[in-house]
Formats: sequence, C-alpha cells, structure tokens
Amino acid sequence: MKQVLTLPLFVLLIVFTTSLLIASPPATDSQTTKPFYVGVTFCGNTTDEAKLLIERVKNYTNLFVLQSGPISKNETATNEICDYAVAVGLNLIVYFGWLDPECPWQVPWLDTAKQRYSDKFLGVYYYDEPGGIQLDYNWTDYFDGIKRWNSTSYYQAHSAAIEAYLNGSSIYRNHDIAANIYQYYIVTDRGLKTLKNHSITTFTSDYALYWWDYKSGYDVILTQLGWNDTIPQDIALVRGAARMQGKPWGAIITWKYTEPPYLDSGKEVYAQMLMAYEAGAEYVVVFNYPQLEGNAYGVITDEHFEALKHFWNDVVAKRNWLKVPDLSEAQAALVLPRNYGWGMRSPDDRIWYWGPDEKSERIWNLSRTLLANYGLRLDIVYDDPLFPVAGRYREVYYWNQPV
Repeated sequence: MKQVLTLPLFVLLIVFTTSLLIASPPATDSQTTKPFYVGVTFCGNTTDEAKLLIERVKNYTNLFVLQSGPISKNETATNEICDYAVAVGLNLIVYFGWLDPECPWQVPWLDTAKQRYSDKFLGVYYYDEPGGIQLDYNWTDYFDGIKRWNSTSYYQAHSAAIEAYLNGSSIYRNHDIAANIYQYYIVTDRGLKTLKNHSITTFTSDYALYWWDYKSGYDVILTQLGWNDTIPQDIALVRGAARMQGKPWGAIITWKYTEPPYLDSGKEVYAQMLMAYEAGAEYVVVFNYPQLEGNAYGVITDEHFEALKHFWNDVVAKRNWLKVPDLSEAQAALVLPRNYGWGMRSPDDRIWYWGPDEKSERIWNLSRTLLANYGLRLDIVYDDPLFPVAGRYREVYYWNQPV
C-alpha cells in the first residue's frame, strides 16, 4: 500500500467529529444485527508465521485476511493456512494480486473454497489500490514512452491524443472516456470479470475513486484510514459510493508513517476502528506489513493487539446491548460533477490523468465547509443517471450551488 500525496491533519474537523459522536443517537437495531467483521491481514511468507498470528488474535477477531503475495502463488500453503484459520473459528478473505497464468490452480480453487469453507469464505481481496494507482501513476513517462515507440500501432492510432496530453492540452480531458477506460481496465485487463463469473465476492482497498471501483464491479471497498488525511472525508466518499450503489463497505487501518513504526499508536488505531464502526462499516481490518525487526507478528505490536482486544470486548462482543452512536445514515450529500475523478487529497490533486481544473478549488472549499458542519453525517457522491440522488438524503448540496 502506497500513497504519494497527503494532506495535513484537519484538527478542527476531528474535534468537531468527536463532539458530534458524543451528541449522536444510540445504535439502531440494524446497526447491531447486520454482520460485522474485524481482523488483521497476514502479509508474511510462511505458514508458521501465519499460524502464530492466528493464535495471537483468534480470541478477539473474527476475520483473517490472507494478504501474502508469496502464499497467493502456493496452493499447498494457502490451503494449510485457510484450514487452520477456519478450524479456530475465523472467517476468511484470500488475496490474489491477480489471477496468475503461472498458477492455474487459482480459479478452480475458488470453487473448491466455497464448498470447503462454506460461509466462512467471504471472498477474494483482488488487486490493490486501483484508484490510487490511477491518480499517482507517472502517466507522463508512460505516454512519453509510447511516443518514443512511434512505430507502434497504438501510437499511430492515438498520436493526436498523446501529443495533446504531453503538451498539456485540455482538448482530450474527457472525464467520461477516462472513467470508461478505468472501468474497462479493472474488469477486463485485471481479470475481475473472471471472479464475477464464478460468483466470488470481491474486495479491495483504496484511497481514492471508490465510486468507480464499485462501478467496475467490486463488491466491497475498504477505505484506507491512517494516512494524514481527514477521516470524515474518506468515509464520506466510500460510504456515499456504497450507499448509492447498494454495496457494503469497510475500513482498513494502514500506515501513518512511511518508516517504522508505520502504524499509529494503539489508542489512535482504536479510535479509527470505532469511528468506522459508528459510521456504518461492515469490515474493519488492520494492515499488518512489513515485519519489524524483532517482531514475529509483523508490524502490529502489543499496543495494537490490545487495541483490537478492547475493540472486540467493548464493541463487537457487546453490540447487542452496548449503545454506541449510530452515524451510519448520512444526513446530507455533496454531489460532484459526473465522472469527476478527482483525488480530493489537496486542492491541486489530480483528476484522472490531469491536474486540477476550474472546478477544483470551488469543490475543495465547499467540501471543507460541509465536512466541518456535518462531520460523519456527510456523504460525497456523484451526478450519475444510474444512481439518482433524489430522495436519498435529507439535504443535498450540488458542487455549483451556494451553501
């Protein structure tokens, strides 16, 4: 998991959100009865490492995410770890970075897993950060490379568009085309269609463009919490996309730092998990990579295990009677332009392949105001005829209307 652009932490928003949580109504029946999963990822290399982690968390989690690249190419190890996790009562999500042609066992394994693990097999974590990659990839070098290979049929067919891109022309800044290319890439080139054909529930985590992740066919998106971004905005974007498109969502607690200790403190990790739960997440996962020197479990330390244990005991195990604030239904929605694939991490963030435009600053300022006013009661959605916003929210704000 990697993020290039970051925002300052909006202390005012967090303070406001905290006060909103305190004043919010108690949990509803739907919040306490719908499925809820909390767990950790395993990103190590061996079955022994995986079993050690399972033993550590089995009494205060109900989900194990097998997110190991090396294990995903080893059928024997995959089966051994999955068998072990299910035997102690954990649910499973299994990571495949892609369906590797050199691993022909992967697709048949999916059908076997549904029979072998029954409802304990929740689905496949497939690919990673497609929206983030779209925004942070070096497209200039990519298109410049195509230009150098000007004998290729691709360059000959698209030379005008490539030249316009390299020259900064806005002529080819067509957001509808960019959105269609993005969705085609995920469904076809990355192989998501194969998983859908086998009726496999698909997961991924991301930090941008959730709306189009869902439209591409993903069933569950885990928004990445922990970066120095504003958590209410991350939740507003993923929950808005999920609600409008009729999908569940979750959160994955990831790095705060790009060097040890990587994760935030146990106290902050607990607060982030609780905030996601109160906002309506159905999945909360702690990202466990890399393995720190002297730590056999990965990047998760004792204080994070304690945070998980307290979250389980304080919230998950008592959710049938413990009344925590229910912020799962947003009161208001901010509607952005159709197919406006803007990262929203800063006023000058990228839109699909390009820099900000004349709408960006206006949307940025409006979103700051609404996040300050509504906190976790705001969703951010898009003008999309397939998912009309009318009648879905008590209050609706369009990007081009005054507040």
